[in-house]
Amino acid sequence: MARIAVEENLTDIKTALMEMGHEIIDLRTERDAAHCDCCVISGQDKDVMGMQTTSIAGPVINAQGQTSEDVCQAVNEKLS
Repeated sequence: MARIAVEENLTDIKTALMEMGHEIIDLRTERDAAHCDCCVISGQDKDVMGMQTTSIAGPVINAQGQTSEDVCQAVNEKLS
């Protein structure tokens, strides 16, 4: 399965992704995303100016306002 970096405060999403067989990495710094297939962020630290730089070539999924099921479905769609 995929290696996914998930922000530390998204414990329910981490659990759901682990149950699906994915390897989960705690996303604390941009270096944590270096060798991951996908990242899941809370959306709370979004840049105020609307400008974002990405440190990962794979998809970044914003979990803000979504259920863990929604995020898991989005991860599977992006990785397939």
